[in-house]
Amino acid sequence: MKIWHLVLAVIILSFTSIFIGVSDIAPWEVFSLSEEQLEILMISRLPRLASILIAGMSMSICGLIMQQLSKNKFVSPTTSGTLDSARLGILVALMVFTSASPLQKMLISFLFALLGTFIFMKILEKIKFKEAIFIPLVGLMFGNIISSVAIFLAYRNDMIQNMSSWMQGDFSMIMNGNYELMYVSLPILIIAYLFANKFTIAGMGEDFAKNLGLNYQQVVNIGLIIVALVTASVVLSVGVIPFLGLVIPNIVTIYQGDHLKKSLLHTALLGANFVLVCDIIGRVIIYPYEIPISLTVGVIGSGIFIYLLLRRKKYGL
Repeated sequence: MKIWHLVLAVIILSFTSIFIGVSDIAPWEVFSLSEEQLEILMISRLPRLASILIAGMSMSICGLIMQQLSKNKFVSPTTSGTLDSARLGILVALMVFTSASPLQKMLISFLFALLGTFIFMKILEKIKFKEAIFIPLVGLMFGNIISSVAIFLAYRNDMIQNMSSWMQGDFSMIMNGNYELMYVSLPILIIAYLFANKFTIAGMGEDFAKNLGLNYQQVVNIGLIIVALVTASVVLSVGVIPFLGLVIPNIVTIYQGDHLKKSLLHTALLGANFVLVCDIIGRVIIYPYEIPISLTVGVIGSGIFIYLLLRRKKYGL
């Protein structure tokens, strides 16, 4: 698959996304919009499109980085407890810092996501039998423990309804003024590109990386910080989007290979396309109502995940 194929698909799907909704805005009216239509476009449709693109690109790249550093193709923010840790951080911010600003909530969520991811990586170091499928199962169990703690705290403090807003990813509430924190991901993704070669070397093992003069632990820490910060910004703005960082890097690896710098742009564009497709499906399948993005991505992503598992077993990978 060529880059220009993915770019063209993003343009077409983005244009389609803008004109799908309960309020009718026809494509041929784009140059003669009424004041009300222009307001809908600027306040709702364009911010929603921007958040879809950023979430799709950033979460896919987070999965790619985690898979590279953990040397396991089934590790992602979903299967390592990162998403659950970020959600717990938001809950703690709501409980302890009741008047915290969105930026402060993101920073607290980032610290929890970073701590959760760091603990998961330490657990990996202690596991002797690093089976490809066993590792993500450990991550899912670890994430469920964190999620159980979060639900217990939410129940004790009568905040179950507050927590439910981060249980499901949903772009329907994205409007101008409540999604801008996601722009934090953009410079972070640039840093990820600059460190791509180092992440690739680190993925070959600690001894190999040190023999090449690479500060292995520093590179791993930078990777974990990137993953935690991006995850926190996406969860706080949109909610949890499962399987995105798991299936997209694996699809890209099938046709592009394992070199992170070569596959980074492919992963970002394919992730954006995937979320756009899932969002459009969720908006039209029961029109004029809408299915949350976490449900459509979860159903389609889990199907792809099962296929990847069967494919790995078939070819003995």
